[in-house]
Amino acid sequence: MSSIHSSMIFAETISWYCALFLAIMLVLSCCESSENDHQFIVQMQGNNYNKACDEIYVVKEGETLHTISEKCGDPFIVEENPHIHDPDDVFPGLVIKITPFKNL
Repeated sequence: MSSIHSSMIFAETISWYCALFLAIMLVLSCCESSENDHQFIVQMQGNNYNKACDEIYVVKEGETLHTISEKCGDPFIVEENPHIHDPDDVFPGLVIKITPFKNL
């Protein structure tokens, strides 16, 4: 009977260590991602990406997705606008969604 009891204690101890390990890995992965995001945002701000735009943006004459991305600070315009089938086919009056990166 004592061997069953000690086996259960051992199994519970191992379970707790596994749960603790997973929690630590989760916290570390979140911290690493935040550092990478911070570096990406700082790099974008250094490249003049920190100008604000409204969430809904109407394309003006002579603009491209690249110029709008630089102007508004949203490098993921194509991914956020599935209605744009060809990134080179942007015309005045086209409505797009903008998600600019915020200043830290």
